[in-house]
Amino acid sequence: MCLAVPGQLLSIHTQPDDPDGLFRSGRVSFGGAIRAVSLACVPEARVGDYVIVHAGLALTVLDAEEAERTLVITAAIAAEN
Repeated sequence: MCLAVPGQLLSIHTQPDDPDGLFRSGRVSFGGAIRAVSLACVPEARVGDYVIVHAGLALTVLDAEEAERTLVITAAIAAEN
C-alpha cells in the first residue's frame, strides 16, 4: 500500500539545460513542512497549485477544493489518535 499526500506548490525551480523539464523541481508545503519535490510528471503545475506527492514525486495536480477536503479529513484522523 502506498500513501500520497496533497501539498501546495510554493516555488518552481528549472535548469536552463533541461528543455524537457525532467529535472524540474519545486518546494511544496505539507501543512507547514516544506519539502523539495520532483515536478517532472506535472509540467502543468504552477505556483499555488496543490499537487499529490508520493515518495518525493508530484503525481498530479489537484484542484484546491478537493485538496482542502482531503486536508480536513487528514487532520480529523490525526486528531483522533
